[in-house]
Amino acid sequence: SLQPLAHGALHHCFGCGQQNRSGLKLRFYTDAEGRVVCPLRLAKRFEGPPGHAHGGGIATLLDAAMSKANRMPNVVAMTRHLDGDYLKPVPIGVPLRLTARHVKAEGRKHHCEARLTNAQGEILAQGRALFIAIDPARLAAAQPAG
Repeated sequence: SLQPLAHGALHHCFGCGQQNRSGLKLRFYTDAEGRVVCPLRLAKRFEGPPGHAHGGGIATLLDAAMSKANRMPNVVAMTRHLDGDYLKPVPIGVPLRLTARHVKAEGRKHHCEARLTNAQGEILAQGRALFIAIDPARLAAAQPAG
């Protein structure tokens, strides 16, 4: 059973912001194994090759999920490095499942992994990333007004 992931008010985040008209509007949950889970279908606007997702969109999905995986240990972090493997073409308009988990922490460094699978559970893409923890108050203070 999936539980909604509480991750603060990121209204304009490109990945999960529900008020970002151009964004993905992803909804994240947690499962019994402590993973972040996001069921989704990609719209035609994310097409690269005919009928399939653009690679940059796939990387964005993996990054967004891993960023949310950092929220499980209550860490606010920004992506430092991301590696991705595109294993099979990702179709547009079909049910997909994005999962991620926080792997380990070394001081401010946080390592995460993510997978994008189809309805049959086949891994279409996977990624690993290094995130650097940041002070949320410092990040908020650096935001431009308006």
